[in-house]
Amino acid sequence: MDFKQIIQVLRRRWMTIAVLFVIAVGASAAYTFTATKQYQSSATIFISANMRDASDNYAATYAISTRMETYADLATSGDLLDAVRSELGLDLSVGSLADKIDSEVVPATSQIRLTVTDRNPAVAQTINATLSQKLADYLGEVETPTGTTSSQIIARVTDPADHQSDPVTPRTVLNLVVAGLLGLVLGIGLAVARDVLDRSVSSLEHVEEVSNAPVLASIGFDSAMKKSPLLTDLGAFAPRTEAFRLLRTNLQFLDLEQQPRSLVITSAVPGEGKTVTSANLAVALAQAGRKVLLVDGDLRRPRVASLLDLDGAVGLTSVLVGTTELEDAIQVHAESGLNFLASGPKPPNPTEILQSRVTHDLLKRLRDDFDMVIVDAPPLLPVADAAVIATATDGAIVVARHGKTTRDQLREAVSRLENVGARVFGVVINMIPRRAANSYYYYYYEDATPGGARKK
Repeated sequence: MDFKQIIQVLRRRWMTIAVLFVIAVGASAAYTFTATKQYQSSATIFISANMRDASDNYAATYAISTRMETYADLATSGDLLDAVRSELGLDLSVGSLADKIDSEVVPATSQIRLTVTDRNPAVAQTINATLSQKLADYLGEVETPTGTTSSQIIARVTDPADHQSDPVTPRTVLNLVVAGLLGLVLGIGLAVARDVLDRSVSSLEHVEEVSNAPVLASIGFDSAMKKSPLLTDLGAFAPRTEAFRLLRTNLQFLDLEQQPRSLVITSAVPGEGKTVTSANLAVALAQAGRKVLLVDGDLRRPRVASLLDLDGAVGLTSVLVGTTELEDAIQVHAESGLNFLASGPKPPNPTEILQSRVTHDLLKRLRDDFDMVIVDAPPLLPVADAAVIATATDGAIVVARHGKTTRDQLREAVSRLENVGARVFGVVINMIPRRAANSYYYYYYEDATPGGARKK
């Protein structure tokens, strides 16, 4: 994955990154603004040898350097802390008081730094002042040999306990910045991982990966689709109208020597928008002055009649069984001038009917009578109907839904058409969100001005 692809991934998955960023910052803010503030007080004790003879003093200094860690550990000894508790009257156990104390040797020195943490800066200073002085006295006592009155070391408080008015925790700015950076890193990582693991069709390269069929058009997602599914419900310069004009234009270049006059529109699985695509392509062709017939070839779940607000009781199956003449079964969509042949009564054996010689002869007859015949067929993977119909037409267009149809599904759908000898004219990518527009070579989106459109 190169830099350009990573940028495209971030643009497509920006919502994932934003959500993790907000969660990380929000969690950090919740902790930061609800956590109890803690203050620290620091003090320093210097330890030196108490020897007059130079040679003895050198040996004593060396001995002190080897014991500095032990001296530091004595700061939390039970005897010393109990004495601090008694003098200050603290209502704390020895263990609780020890948790407030941090004692460490200053590197490469003979100094011990004592740090006391408490929610009250004055209390932290008071505890540290008492502790540091008592530790200095205590070290002198423990290093006084038995039977003598002179200590071998001198321990004195060189930096008295200070008072710090700024809390050490929580660190608001630091916490929020670190949380934000962590959220961005996790978000970007998750976005890239999702894109790598995501097998759905979400770019032009994904279509090229599974099929040699070209992308004939990319149709953007429209929130008004449910209320206004047909082009006749939209303005002349609406984004969807422009997209279907492109699809209509591209059909003219599929075969310059022999223009296709009948085609099947199908998809890999249900829910990819093939029926609306079939109807709108037929409407776009009819609006260009072509004599177009739209056939509802989905004998299992017909939807075109309800989409056009026409009668679906009489149609293709009625003509095939001879109960209705073809001319009587064809209806006209008043708004577009489109001719429509509904599916008719549902048969018990759709596949057998569609692959019969009678059906193939009827489709050939319709091809001769109209400039373009468009058949809305069932999805390819659940049933064989679409592949059967495609053999009786000039070819097929496969509709894939952005972010839902997987590359494996699209590959299998195209393969099933090719296995029966049907020609695959191309693929239409449907319901593309605006953030993914750059993943395709062509896309219209709404302008800021009412009724306007821009091409991208």
